[in-house]
Amino acid sequence: MFYEVKMKDHVRVPPNLFKLDIKDAVLSVLREKYEGLIDKELGIVIKAFEVDNVGEGVIIPGDGAAYYEVTFNAIAYKPELKEVVEGKVRDIQDFGAFLTIGPVEGMVHIGQIMDDHVSFSKDKVLMGKETKRTLKIGDTCIARIIAISYKDPNNPKIGLTMRQPGLGKLEWIKEDKNSQNKK
Repeated sequence: MFYEVKMKDHVRVPPNLFKLDIKDAVLSVLREKYEGLIDKELGIVIKAFEVDNVGEGVIIPGDGAAYYEVTFNAIAYKPELKEVVEGKVRDIQDFGAFLTIGPVEGMVHIGQIMDDHVSFSKDKVLMGKETKRTLKIGDTCIARIIAISYKDPNNPKIGLTMRQPGLGKLEWIKEDKNSQNKK
């Protein structure tokens, strides 16, 4: 889920940014520091914007930079358990598919793709044995987040499922809906 968060920090503004308006200089430093940051509590910081308050600056002798206490807003994406997400298949391996969901990637294990025996072909296509449904790179899917791990803080792992009603490749969802309407 995407969130707007209010944050507070002490920012070091180097002398080469003194020519800018103070809020622009602070925002430049904040963007460099926070955008792309992955944090277990915040999630992934997408964008720092709108500096609300810049405190009194302090210059430390021998450094030359100015330090400010600031409050600012940022947009962050924090995946949540049971959240339903839309993603695009980025890669397929013999063990499952990788979906790009917002600024991160999730993995759907081969056993969580569909209620069918799934086989992997060398041309990176997954196919259901009975249904003949296929999943390939570039397909758009709806999935549910079933696991989140921040064990490696720079590379969170997100587990997905598509084996529940209303989930799967968009074409499968339409097919299922049409077959329900015919009954």
